[in-house]
Amino acid sequence: MDELMGGLTVLLVFLIFFIIFLVFIYWNMNRKAKKEEEEELGTTSASTKIAKQYTVKSIENFMQFDKIEDNMIVQDKGARYLMVIECEGINYDLMSQVEKTAVEAGFVQFLNTLRYPIQLYTQTRTVNIGESIQNYKNRLATIKKELDGKQQEYNRMLKAETYNEKQVEMVRRELIRIKNLYEYGQDVVNDIQKTSQNKNVLRKHYYIVIPYYAAEIGTDLLDEEEKKSMIFSELYTRAQSLIRVLFSCEMKCRILNSNELVELLYIAYNRDESETYSVERAIQAGYNELYSTAPDVLDKRMKAIDEKIEKDAIDLAKETIDEVRLEKERKISKKEQQFNELVRQMAEALLKENEKYVGKDVTEKAIEKIKNTEEGENSNEQETKKRTRRVSNAK
Repeated sequence: MDELMGGLTVLLVFLIFFIIFLVFIYWNMNRKAKKEEEEELGTTSASTKIAKQYTVKSIENFMQFDKIEDNMIVQDKGARYLMVIECEGINYDLMSQVEKTAVEAGFVQFLNTLRYPIQLYTQTRTVNIGESIQNYKNRLATIKKELDGKQQEYNRMLKAETYNEKQVEMVRRELIRIKNLYEYGQDVVNDIQKTSQNKNVLRKHYYIVIPYYAAEIGTDLLDEEEKKSMIFSELYTRAQSLIRVLFSCEMKCRILNSNELVELLYIAYNRDESETYSVERAIQAGYNELYSTAPDVLDKRMKAIDEKIEKDAIDLAKETIDEVRLEKERKISKKEQQFNELVRQMAEALLKENEKYVGKDVTEKAIEKIKNTEEGENSNEQETKKRTRRVSNAK
């Protein structure tokens, strides 16, 4: 019995020490977790402060791509490559049932062809009508020169009288044709300018993004040029296979080149400013790096506040001017209503001022006559009002 009690005592002591050991380990792990969390918060705040400085490194991280070369977008320091296919949309609703069935079968084949992930991307762009209108105007200027030359030739033939009627008729018909063409072009330009005024013409562009990872090559024995060549070949093969399959859906697709990729990304990052400062202008100006022209959000907010202040100030000024004008109109109306009374008061004042020249008796009689005239007019006005009321009551 004593041996059993001793064994239980030893076991109890062992359990107590084991529990204390577990509590110590748990406490130590919690302390390390809190320390790591504090360090992580410190690092995050530091990185946030660095990001607010708008350094080149932070902007490159925001762009999410390194460069564009060989019709590919390079990401993650050469670890990932993208090739983009542009597809023209089709109007499925206007197709016949046979055509719809063919398109559906082609799309099923397209899905069965996929052995790698892809991304479908739609971008809405504002169509620049200004360039088209300018091209039309340049063409019209050329037609105008041709029309003037043909008109001079026709006038010269009429004056020369050395040409037969058939030759003159041919030139006249050609002159009429060019004139009709010029007038038609003028109508087209005017109509486009009227319809596009204060309106944005939008167009949707559809893209398929095909990725490829450098790790898929499976060997490190190749140099960088050989790796890029293999990656380009693989992406080009994937893109061409998708283009062939989508052709069965009556969709026309093509691979974007480097300049078109630059335009795609430029519009994606500068959606508001791309119409004003297009990527073609940037390339023609000699820029060889893609950058964002969008203003800072605080600058936009400050501009909006300034515009609101200006608008409210104009509205307040207009309201104040209207109130002042209304007050003046009220004074004028009141003075018009008291016109006769003011005339009499001024006449009495003039008589009193010139009493020594006119004479006291004459002045008093004149003032009394003015008062009598005023009383008579007031009685006439009252009588007229009474008659008006009687007539209205009789009706």
